[in-house]
Amino acid sequence: MIRRVTVPALFPPPTYSHASVVEAGTKLAFLAGSVPLDAEGRIVGEGDPVRQAEQVMANLQEQLRAVGSDLAHVLHTDVYVVSGETSVLSAVWEVVEASGLSTGPHSSTLLGVACLGYSGQLVEITATAVVP
Repeated sequence: MIRRVTVPALFPPPTYSHASVVEAGTKLAFLAGSVPLDAEGRIVGEGDPVRQAEQVMANLQEQLRAVGSDLAHVLHTDVYVVSGETSVLSAVWEVVEASGLSTGPHSSTLLGVACLGYSGQLVEITATAVVP
């Protein structure tokens, strides 16, 4: 159902694949950005990108569960971090890796951005997943 591709002619990615291929007729879920809000709509981990990444991953798992999927079936993510520091981006990526999301490995893009939608928000992750 899912074929994850690491291209031999390209530099090997650390914990993601260059591409994910899904056969026709497979159900896909395109998830809105997972954000670091709690159930009451409050930012979790104010000023702490690692804590926010943990909340984002917890929320992403809930989104996946709601559509009948899970982290193992994620094909692609875009990880947005409000920072220009590679060390901060790396710290957020470590949370992504620790979650099991990169086990696939899925294809991903990690970006440093100027701002995100909620005041105080430092991390957001969008995802595409197969619904088995």
